[in-house]
Amino acid sequence: MKVVGMGDNVVDRYINKRIMFPGGNAVNFAVYAEQCGADSAYLGVIADDKEGRLVYDSLKEIGVDVSCSPLCSGLATERCDVLLEEGDRVFQGCSYGEGEYRTLVLSDEAVEYLKGFELIHCGCYGCMEDEMKKLRDFSAVRTYDFSAEAEYRTDEYLEKVCPYIDIALFSAEEMDRKEAEKLRETVTALGTKLVLITKGAKGQSLWDGSREYPGLVKLVEPVDTMGAGDSFFTAFVIALMNGGYGREKAASEEMIKRAFEFAADFSAKTCLAEGAFGFGTAY
Repeated sequence: MKVVGMGDNVVDRYINKRIMFPGGNAVNFAVYAEQCGADSAYLGVIADDKEGRLVYDSLKEIGVDVSCSPLCSGLATERCDVLLEEGDRVFQGCSYGEGEYRTLVLSDEAVEYLKGFELIHCGCYGCMEDEMKKLRDFSAVRTYDFSAEAEYRTDEYLEKVCPYIDIALFSAEEMDRKEAEKLRETVTALGTKLVLITKGAKGQSLWDGSREYPGLVKLVEPVDTMGAGDSFFTAFVIALMNGGYGREKAASEEMIKRAFEFAADFSAKTCLAEGAFGFGTAY
């Protein structure tokens, strides 16, 4: 299976340790997909600075294809500052180094490149919502992470993305059941086939437009929860597709059950390592 994560890349700076790790939703997806056995690539704008080179080099070492994402001079990598408190990462804010911060715009060449993949993932932090319509006629399964912020759940934002994706992820620990039900119904009405809503240690649920499927949680004593949500979603989608899911084949109850089991195990293991996927470097 050929998989690509497109969009954001960052470094997560642990300010109480003075160590930074490569990350970002699209980068994490590409890495975790590779770890799940997929043939994985990353497509994005990577700055030629210390932070960007850490992202680029770590992806190459893991085996993620970055051939269409060369280092770009004059740009700056986003830095997300984090405090690690008893294994739980707490975000403190973001900043940039010297240079311009630039997001990915899909050129005609990039669109042709993406047609070679069976699974394409993007997320709200990639700031590519206006680009998603370019994936309208793709045969690939298209996934999107809307994260937890309310600004990515407005009708205007959902209308830009949901008609052009197959699987949506929302982190919704603060939402009550009624709010979650309204959100998932809005999303599927716009054309998205599956909606996965996660609530941290409280579990997850998958909605297919007519039925809800409960998820599975595997609790561990975490070393670092960075990447827990990204790893769960990646593993879930990979397992679903390995089970036969696709644009032309709906997910069965058994496929969903196996995907939840695989994702719970994979995500739990992610929490036992530092950073989203290691490669810590002093800063």
